[in-house]
Order: sequence, then structure tokens, then C-alpha cells
Amino acid sequence: MLLFDRRVGPDLGADYPARDVPDWYRDAKFGVFVHWGLYSVSAWATPRLPGEHVPVELEFSHHQYAEWHANTVRIPGSPARAFHEREYGVGTSYEDLADSWTAEAFDPQGWMRLIAGCGARYVVPTAKHHDGFCLWDTATTAFSSVHRGPRRDLIAEMASAAREEGLRFGLYYSGALDWHVSDFPPIQSMTDLFTLRRNDEAFARYCFDQAMELIDGHSPDMLWNDIDWPDSAKAAGPYSLQTLFERYYERVPDGIVNDRWGVPHLGSRTREYVSEEQTSPWVWEATRGLGRSFGYNRAEDDRHLLEPAELVHLLVDTVAKNGNLLLNIGPRADGSLPESQVERLRHLGAWLDAHGGAIYGTRPWVRHAEPMGDPVRYTLTQDGTLHVIALDPAAGRLRLAEDLVEPARSTASWGEGPADIDASGQVVVPEGLRGLPAAVLRLEPRS
Repeated sequence: MLLFDRRVGPDLGADYPARDVPDWYRDAKFGVFVHWGLYSVSAWATPRLPGEHVPVELEFSHHQYAEWHANTVRIPGSPARAFHEREYGVGTSYEDLADSWTAEAFDPQGWMRLIAGCGARYVVPTAKHHDGFCLWDTATTAFSSVHRGPRRDLIAEMASAAREEGLRFGLYYSGALDWHVSDFPPIQSMTDLFTLRRNDEAFARYCFDQAMELIDGHSPDMLWNDIDWPDSAKAAGPYSLQTLFERYYERVPDGIVNDRWGVPHLGSRTREYVSEEQTSPWVWEATRGLGRSFGYNRAEDDRHLLEPAELVHLLVDTVAKNGNLLLNIGPRADGSLPESQVERLRHLGAWLDAHGGAIYGTRPWVRHAEPMGDPVRYTLTQDGTLHVIALDPAAGRLRLAEDLVEPARSTASWGEGPADIDASGQVVVPEGLRGLPAAVLRLEPRS
């Protein structure tokens, strides 16, 4: 498991600001990642079922991330290359696909209306992924959605629509990898991931200028960088990360960054397709796709996607451990949203609409679960209300932990009247809640 918060590199003398995680981010709990880009045209990666693993030597040639197609297609013998040549013909490069990307069904207002309606409080689209294709009107390169393909500033349209819906708007940026302006062989190992990248001053300036275009143009509430940053920008200087952060926080005082910059400055720690084991002392963010890819993968079907109840449990578990969930959707190239993904988002939104008080604005309790007891998770509101979130309401009963029995007998409710609790701590789950993926028992603070 990659822990980017531990990859901080040597101290090169830069002075990074000490900052607290902003309250808006701690309170939000749920955001939506949007991986949409040139890779959405090919939209293919080796599908991987839950629990299915490949040998370490095949991890990159059989990559499950469709957004990695520009790398995977260059690996001899990879399934992605075989697909690409069947679909587009031998000699067609990844970058040739740019002119076939039309995005004719892209509806930014519809996207953001759905995302806000499903309970997300922030959204983070990919402005530039590792392929180097920019989704905004940049002066740094013609390899962008304004000059090729859609001929539109997609980021500007998403930013405007997101804020109209009251969403916080973040941006993903690939600071370490840009295959369009690099000349390396394909990445085929975890070592390659961090070594086959540019670290020169010209590339550092290129990244700085692109990031500043996004900051000045859209004041993103979150800067979500990926993998690392060019090493030549990690000392103090006019185009350094130190300067970038200073200018970002000056423009967005309550902005937040993640932990993937390769320097000892971070806001939120990221965990990709994994979770913290226990309640974390720091704020963190779990991120994953609904399936095993972030970009849309036409080779995936419902077998590869999380079930609706699993989504609720993932959110509840993450929040109980002091985390946010950044759940990804992968639109098709034309801008339409896969129905299976929309259905799952709406299911999660329906649960949040009824039980969001146990999620939004909460903080961790003294423990997140009962390892040897019934399947529950705990969250605490700032007024002292404890939520006992039952993950198996279909069982019909829940046994409270010993230290909760006495306070629960006088203050507990399922939201409508007092809960039925016996002296041993057995709680009856009302019939009307037993079909839910999770039911919330509220323990009000004693007056």
C-alpha cells in the first residue's frame, strides 16, 4: 500500500506553512471524484473482480485503471495494446484519439445537480491526468480540450455548474507524470512510477504555470495533486512549491491540499482502495472508483462494482475513522454517465437524505467500532449526540456495548420515539428500518 504522506523526500530548505484542516472539509465527509479525459475515448483496461489479484510482474501490463491507457498501450504484449490495435488499427497512437473526442452529451449542470442531489458536498474533476491532456484553456500547450477534441473549456464549465449547486470545487492535477512532454519508456513497476519522470527546471516551471492558471482561474477549494512534484521545485524559489502554496493560500484562505507532493506539507492524507485500520488522529480521505478503475472502463459490468449497501458501509466506516470518502465516477467519452454508476450514487444519496445527521459535521468517538461485538460504527456530533450506526439492521436486534447500556436506556431513539432496550443492552430494530443498509440509533447527551 502506497502511503504518500510518508514520501516527503529530503529537506531542501523550503519553508512550508503550518495549517489546520479547514472546517468545511472536516464537515463535508463525502465528495465525488470525476475521472474524465482523453482516456475516456479508449475506455478500456483489464477488468479485475473484487478480491482478484495479478502477479506483481503483471500489475502494470494488466493495469485495471482505464485512465492509464496511454502507458499500458505502450507495454509489449499487454491486453490494452491488443485491444487498441483491434479497435483503432495498428499505427494509431493514443494521442491520435484526441480529435475523435467530441463530448456531445456533456451536461455540466446535470452532472453537478446529480452530485449535489446525492449528498456530496464537494467535487474534484481531473484537470490533467498523466497523459498530459489539459481540460482547460491553457497557454502552456495546445494539447487541450480547447484546441483538440471537444473544443471547450471543460473545467470552466464544471466549476461554474458546481458552484451554482453549492458544491465546493476542487481540482485534480498530475504533478509528477506528463507523458505528452516526456520521453521515457512505459512504467512497468512501482520503482518506475517514481523514477521515470521529469525533474528538470523547465518541467517544474511548466507544472507551476499550469497549476497557477487553475488557481487564478478557478480558486479551487482543494488542490488534489497526484504521485509527486518535480524535485527541482522543492527548494525555495520563484517557481517552487513553497511559492505555489503561498500563492494558493493567499487566493483561497480556506483551501486544502492533499499529501501527494513529495514534500513535508499536506492537508489531508489519501488512501486509495484501502482504509485506515482504526480511528486516525489525522483527517484523511478514502478514494476509489465504484469499480476497479477510476476512468470509465467499458470492460467492467455490475460484477465489478460495489453494491449499494457496500457504498453506505464504506462511507460510514470511513467517517467513523475520521475520514472523508471521495468516491469516483467515470463518465463516458460523450459525457453521459453510466446508468449503473448513477443508480449507486442515488442509492447512497437516498440513505444520506434520511440519515445525514449521523455523517455530516460529525467527529470520531472514543472508538470507531466493537471488534468483538455487533457490527456497528460510531460518530459523534459536536453537541454530544452519539450515533450508533447498525450495519446489519436485518438482524432485528442489536446488543449495545456495556458502557452504553445505561445512558442508552434513558436517551436512545431510532429517530421516532424511544428505543426498546432491555437491561442487558439488547435493542430491537424497528421493522421499518430492517430493510436499510444501515440504521442509526441516536444517544442524546444527558441534561
